[in-house]
Amino acid sequence: MNTSILSSTFFLTLLLLVGLVFFIRASVKERIQQVQFISDLPEELLLSQLQAHFEQRAYQIASVDAQQQQVTFQGRVRPSGFLAVFLTLLAACGLFCLALVLSFLYPTFARFFLALTLIAPLAGAFYWRKANRVERVLLKVERVEREPGQSSQSLMTAIAHRDELAQLQKALPLGAAPQ
Repeated sequence: MNTSILSSTFFLTLLLLVGLVFFIRASVKERIQQVQFISDLPEELLLSQLQAHFEQRAYQIASVDAQQQQVTFQGRVRPSGFLAVFLTLLAACGLFCLALVLSFLYPTFARFFLALTLIAPLAGAFYWRKANRVERVLLKVERVEREPGQSSQSLMTAIAHRDELAQLQKALPLGAAPQ
C-alpha cells in the first residue's frame, strides 16, 4: 500500500482517537446549572413537595440555612452499566483501528499493536470510578409579592446537575422565572 495513504490514514485515526478520549472524559463531566423557577404554591407547600421529590430520587437533606432560606440535598449518583460497556466497546473499536493502521505501517510488530485493544476496559473503569460521585442540589425559596390583591408567588433558585433540574421541572408545577 502507498506510504502516503497509510500516513494520512494514521493521522486521521489519531484525530479520531483524540475525539474518543475527549468523549470518554466528557461522559463524567459535571454539568451544573443555576436556574430560577416560579410557582404559585406557597413557600411551605413548595418546600415540602421539593423535599418529597428529592427524597424519592434518593437524596437526603445535607444542610438547612434558615437565614438564607437555603436547603442543600445530596445523593450518590450511580454510574450506568450500559454506558460503561458502551465506552469500553468504543475504546476497543478505536484502539483496534489504530492497531490495524500501525500493523500496516510496521508489519513486523503487528502482534504487539493488536494487544493495544486490551487496554480498552480502562475506559469503562475510568467512567465507573468518576461517575460514582456525590451530587449536591442547592435550593433557595423566596416569596415574591405581586400587585396588591393578587396572591404571592414563590421564586425558587436551584443549583444542580442539568438532568436533575429537568426532572424537577417535569415533576412539579414550576414555570421559568422571568429574567
